[in-house]
Amino acid sequence: MTAALAALLAVVFALPLIAETVPQDVAFDETGAIAAPLGDMPGDPREGARIYGDKESGNCVACHQISGRTDAEFQGTIGPALDGVGDRWEEAQLRGIVADAKRTFPESMMPGFYKSSGYIRPGDEFTGKAGTEPLPPLLTAQQVEDVVAYLATLKE
Repeated sequence: MTAALAALLAVVFALPLIAETVPQDVAFDETGAIAAPLGDMPGDPREGARIYGDKESGNCVACHQISGRTDAEFQGTIGPALDGVGDRWEEAQLRGIVADAKRTFPESMMPGFYKSSGYIRPGDEFTGKAGTEPLPPLLTAQQVEDVVAYLATLKE
C-alpha cells in the first residue's frame, strides 16, 4: 500500500471522529458571542477567505466588502465593510455573528449561517408547499471556524 493511499484511508476513517457542536446546542452568551469553537479543528484562514468569496457556500462578498480583496469584482454594500474587523471584534464575537448575527444585531438582514430553525423555509420544489425535512445550516461548523479565522486576520 502506498503512503498516499494510507494517508487517505487515515483521513477517511478519522472524519467520523471529528466532534462538532450541532446548531441547536450552540451556547451563545448574552451579547451573542460563542466562546467555544464549534468543532475540534482550528479554523483555516485561507479556506475562510475562499468561503468568503464562494457563491456556493458563504458568499459573504455579496453583502460585504474588504478593500484589500482585489479578486472580488463586485463587492456588496448592504452589510458593513469588514476592513479591520479582526481589531474590532474578538473571535468569540465573530463566531457568534457568523453563526447567527441576529443575536448580536436583532435588526440585521444577515442570514444565520449556523442555525437550522427559526427562519422562513424554502418550499419543496414544484409543489408550492413548505418543506418538512430538517434543513441543514448554510455552513458547517468547520466552515464557520474557517471564516472566523479569516476575519480575525483582517487588521487595520
